[in-house]
Amino acid sequence: MKLINKSILTVAITLSTASVYYAQETKDTVSTTRSKDIEEVILRGVTDIAKDRKTPVAVSTIKAAQILERQGNQELVELLNTTPSVYATKGGGGFGDSQITMRGFESRNIAVMVNGMPVNDMEGGTVYFSNWTGLSDVTSTLQVQRGLGSSKLAIASVGGTMNFLTKSADMKKGGVIRLGVGNDDYFKTSFAYNTGKSNDGWSSSILMSRQAGGTYIQNTDYESYAYYFALGWEPNKKHNFQFTLTSAPQWHDQRTFSPTIGDYIKYNPDHDNTPDRTYNSDWGYYTNSEGKSVSLANRSNYYAKPVMMLNWDFNISEKSKLSTVLYMSNGRGGGTGDLGSYWTGKFNSSGNPTTTNINSYRRADGTYNYDQIFALNNGLNAGTPYQVTDPVTGKKSTVRDGIVRRASINSHNWYGILANFQHKINDNWNISIGTDDRYYYGYHYQVVSDLYNANSYQEIANKNVVPYNVSKTYDYKQLSWNPFGGKTAPLNEQIGYSNDGEVIWYSGFGQVEYSKNNLSAFLQGSVSNQGYQRIDNFVQDGVTKQQGQTVNTKTGFKNLFGYNIKGGANYNINENHNVFANIGYYSKQPFFNSVYPSNFQVVNPTLTNEKIFSAEIGYGFRSSNFSANVNVYRTSWGDRWLRRTNQTFTLPDNTTTTGYAEISGITEIHQGVEFDATYKVTNFLELQGMFSWGDYYYKGNATGAAFDDNNNPLTLSGSSTSTTLYLDKVKVGGTSNNSIPQMTASLGATVKPVKDLSIFGTWRYVGKLYSSIDIATFSNEAAQEKGVMKLPDFNLFDLGISYKIRLKDAAQYFTVGANVYNLFDTTYISDASTNNFTKGVGDFKNNANATAQQQYDAYLSTLYKGIDPSNRVLFGFGRTWAATLSFNF
Repeated sequence: MKLINKSILTVAITLSTASVYYAQETKDTVSTTRSKDIEEVILRGVTDIAKDRKTPVAVSTIKAAQILERQGNQELVELLNTTPSVYATKGGGGFGDSQITMRGFESRNIAVMVNGMPVNDMEGGTVYFSNWTGLSDVTSTLQVQRGLGSSKLAIASVGGTMNFLTKSADMKKGGVIRLGVGNDDYFKTSFAYNTGKSNDGWSSSILMSRQAGGTYIQNTDYESYAYYFALGWEPNKKHNFQFTLTSAPQWHDQRTFSPTIGDYIKYNPDHDNTPDRTYNSDWGYYTNSEGKSVSLANRSNYYAKPVMMLNWDFNISEKSKLSTVLYMSNGRGGGTGDLGSYWTGKFNSSGNPTTTNINSYRRADGTYNYDQIFALNNGLNAGTPYQVTDPVTGKKSTVRDGIVRRASINSHNWYGILANFQHKINDNWNISIGTDDRYYYGYHYQVVSDLYNANSYQEIANKNVVPYNVSKTYDYKQLSWNPFGGKTAPLNEQIGYSNDGEVIWYSGFGQVEYSKNNLSAFLQGSVSNQGYQRIDNFVQDGVTKQQGQTVNTKTGFKNLFGYNIKGGANYNINENHNVFANIGYYSKQPFFNSVYPSNFQVVNPTLTNEKIFSAEIGYGFRSSNFSANVNVYRTSWGDRWLRRTNQTFTLPDNTTTTGYAEISGITEIHQGVEFDATYKVTNFLELQGMFSWGDYYYKGNATGAAFDDNNNPLTLSGSSTSTTLYLDKVKVGGTSNNSIPQMTASLGATVKPVKDLSIFGTWRYVGKLYSSIDIATFSNEAAQEKGVMKLPDFNLFDLGISYKIRLKDAAQYFTVGANVYNLFDTTYISDASTNNFTKGVGDFKNNANATAQQQYDAYLSTLYKGIDPSNRVLFGFGRTWAATLSFNF
């Protein structure tokens, strides 16, 4: 195995490792005791790239050529949909809002890394792929390891590991210019150039790109930039330095609320009783001074996350090497939504429930009527003005009920160091030890984004500091390019909430590897400490009380210890057959919001680590024209804690309110079988296929509690604020606006009728697709029998073509390509948020006008493919397309 430039952790990992997954390994007899065998099994540095027929994990690899050829205007993670046990969707449909699950686990429990550097949010484990849209331009290899994976780090790779390996600074001299167009005004341009390595060991690489337009969904305009700069220096054979700077500042309008099936049908302009898959309930329009309609989104996202990395690889001797990386990430941005008493529809100035909320201001097409909302805020249609008292000065001011748009800021400063020392004892044994240390400070607060024609905003609860009346607004389309910037708003302009999260992480890891003849094995272990501190800027030291306790602005650090141990072995029976097995146990620290539940300054009294046990066995076959893999796995996840946001609750008095749910004591079982294969029929035809079957279910019951948006506990039934969730044997669904399939399959073909021409197509099947769990449904024991709502299976077809036009100079050529996604314009539900089951005759009461059977028959006629239309869902995109033209020189 050869590593270009021998750089381990940032920009210098290239196609020379995992991308030879099928092409070169088939001819390796691996039956000798050559010293290079240990080099091939070493999981170098901290990138932990799996080696075929060596590393005992389930792995899939996507090469740069596939990304450039097939991505078009898809989300980058959607390319993984043809790998076993992976389900990637577009989420709400906004730019970069994709969601992914692996073996039934969501992205917060999948370790996402860029050149081995963890990028999961240190507070909640989330990954916002809109922050990483520039990766598609600079990724040389995307490797996915399902299950616990081979990473040495103390990371939460419960479902698997995704490692994006970017292009190196010392690539061959040359450049590329690309142009892309697609549906809904998609337009992308990019330019990249590599200098190559000079005689003095210097090299550099640069990329700049811009894309803009909309997606398939209504009012999802966006603008995104990406920049990438890499500088390398290799003064001698002992030292190699690499510096990288990359970011993808963007803004995009969104659809974050999943509408009901009934609304998709109701607001279809064709009125043909079919759903309008493009419908977006999170926008509207108003009439400007010139009498023209102007669109306005109430849900948008904006972010810039510059990442800087400095690598140093030190070849101490022929047997010893030290790899170190320093990195920094300063993210700036947030997302918008609405605030105000008319938005929540919960209480008026007298503290009584209101009957009017923002949904009262919808037009006949389902969009918001901002002309009416502006009039409301201007006092033209509002109720009687009333006075509120400043709790500090005692001054009274006059306010009205109304609606404004807020921006919830989620910025951070993140610094870290990764170091790994490797030593080859002899031809068979290798050891490595290292450390992964990080510091994270997150800023969370709200500001006013648009006053909707009001003069200022003031909360009745007076959460913000003096002067309480806030008139400063922040436009989300003003991108932040400054990687060193601090908070964007002073405290007296913050509303709603203002809290910071501070996380200190330090860990150590070690690994022992063995390789001889046909056997390779490893044993890994790591320990880590995570310290969490919550800082609430609206809390007064020794004065504020929460949950019966007097709290301070700073909680002090709560330290949690965690560890993991895992190992595996691979045995090559001969040059065609190999078998492997791995096993591991994690004691995983919970996320930040489970340490300080209910958004309070009080530590969770039942806080405990989550326990994960996983085992897997696999078989591989390799020949000159056929390769296949079969894996069987089982993962048990106990003591899981979960928060579900954007929930709607029905209270005992039949009124509704919005809020969130917290669930503890969850145990999940994830087990299944995976198969994937590649068959090169001829030099002109290659087939690829996969199949995965899973059985994901909850074991035992759990405990849940509901809270409104102001963190007040809610009583859903009886008099208790907590409830038993009857989940035993219920299938695992998503935990937000997403669903999880337990059966997937795909079959693809690539045809090359003539040189430089490729025609490729893919069929994909998704089945056993289950909706999200929700606390309201499963607090009823009867719901346990019904389980989570199962969505209709679906089949999708994609088709693409690529042709290379070579010039006289071999280094110069044009490439033209086109892709059509969802070729047959299939209508399907990709995700769901609720579990409103189809009713039976007994659910209808007799009345003077119709019998229960007649009512039931009428009800059945309203169902959509057997699903109650009151369910909130996200429909997948219809037919879309993209075309590209590039010039390499």
